[in-house]
Amino acid sequence: MADLFEDYRLGPGWDEMFGAPGLAREIYEALHGTLQPLSSAELGIRADVLARAFLDQGITFALKGVERPFPLDIVPRIIANAEWTAVSAGVAQRIRALEAFLADVYGPGQVLKDGVVPRRVVMTSGNFHRAAFGITPHNGVRIHVAGVDLIRDEQGTFRVLEDNVRIPSGVSYVMENRRAMAHVLPEVFAATRVCPVDSYPGQLLKALRAAAPVGINDPTVVVLTPGVHNSAYFEHTLLAREMGVELVEGRDLICVGNEVAMRTTAGEQRVDVIYRRVDDEFLDPVQFRADSVLGVAGLINAARAGRVTIANAVGNGVADDKLLYTYVPELIRYYLNEEPLLPNVDTYRLEEPDALAHVIDRLDQLVIKPVDGAGGAGIVIGSQATDEELAAVRERILADPRGWIAQREVKLSMVPTLVGNRLRGRHVDLRPFAVNDGDKIWVLPGGLTRVALPEGALVVNSSQGGGSKDTWILAAEQSPPAAPPVLEPVAPEPELAELHDGIAPDPGPGADLTSVQAQQEQQQQQGSSAGC
Repeated sequence: MADLFEDYRLGPGWDEMFGAPGLAREIYEALHGTLQPLSSAELGIRADVLARAFLDQGITFALKGVERPFPLDIVPRIIANAEWTAVSAGVAQRIRALEAFLADVYGPGQVLKDGVVPRRVVMTSGNFHRAAFGITPHNGVRIHVAGVDLIRDEQGTFRVLEDNVRIPSGVSYVMENRRAMAHVLPEVFAATRVCPVDSYPGQLLKALRAAAPVGINDPTVVVLTPGVHNSAYFEHTLLAREMGVELVEGRDLICVGNEVAMRTTAGEQRVDVIYRRVDDEFLDPVQFRADSVLGVAGLINAARAGRVTIANAVGNGVADDKLLYTYVPELIRYYLNEEPLLPNVDTYRLEEPDALAHVIDRLDQLVIKPVDGAGGAGIVIGSQATDEELAAVRERILADPRGWIAQREVKLSMVPTLVGNRLRGRHVDLRPFAVNDGDKIWVLPGGLTRVALPEGALVVNSSQGGGSKDTWILAAEQSPPAAPPVLEPVAPEPELAELHDGIAPDPGPGADLTSVQAQQEQQQQQGSSAGC
């Protein structure tokens, strides 16, 4: 019975299930009512079903060079429809502003001339690529897919933590987690009206086809992967399969006379749209890394000539530089003449002398982040850092203030999570995924909830030992309930849907890789940003 919640403590932040000790919020009442009668042993069995399914099917990701299963917690996260409507509008607003910024910064540069964003912020970004200047997609879309990371602060307000508009990954977890959860908590699905998430591949394919070059009515779309050694390879295969398009590697493509073609058993076939999961620097050895074996020589020139569309566009990383993040509210006002719907976390730009002076002696009270970091790498949480760690980051900041930002330490919201044989509050964030087809920005009604499993931990990234939760968006009252997946009684070892490894940041280079095959494996591992 209630032993699952025995000694459950409300944390310092916002608890999403409980408004007061033992009192569940309205949107969690059905879930809470389902969990209450379960014994810890029964819930543990269901959790073991999930864990075994991941492990038995080899669904893992690379953590510090070691393959491990990605933990999926059995307790879903629930968000009310009205809240989600506000979140979706805020996410779409940011993407519209960032689209306008990218078109401007790789075009006339008016935002720089007007001083809304200092020119030095753009020109010193490691993700600003001059090779992308002047490449104009015909439907104006550079951010075909976006993942905007959100947190809830101590008052329950959603705030943006960072924008991901390069190669955001993890959406396959959203789809596969849902399929798995339907088998282990079928009674909750029967009692709860949850928005479905299985339409994402169709929305993505629609956006990719809409991005085809001028005059192409029936475009050939492909998914470009670094290869089987990349930690997000399952996601690449899943999306290609669900969209019904070819999954290709760089060696499968050829570019001649600004035309890109795919090698097939029937000969070469023209390619019009490339949904690439390869980082910019590996994409075209003519323009970027000459030693890349993952890309296609001449691809950038083909895009400049308007003969192929690359999604997401090359150079998008300048828009999700963590220093540029601090200017997004101003960009929304500048381009859209609107007030931001989603606030940022309070952030200091350490390249500014006054901010640097304020922060440098308060490092133990703040969160310090490298502006080009990914997957939680390099983050220092001042309240949890040692004196040695604080001294080291202080030196690094003083040596390169442009390379760092500081944020106030937000006590992320908490959701009950199965720890051992009890439910305990653990901190979470949320990554909604948005797709832009040029006419509208569609936000997947779910998103990826990541959970920090160690007690008190605030870094939720899988590369730092985090897990995930299925995210349930409640359907609007006037909408018919979503038909739940097939609900079957929980057996000791049910057959679950195949799950995957698409969220961890790609592991770094291996040791002593000297052969061409080893070089390819190394580049596959590092050649696409998981951005997580």
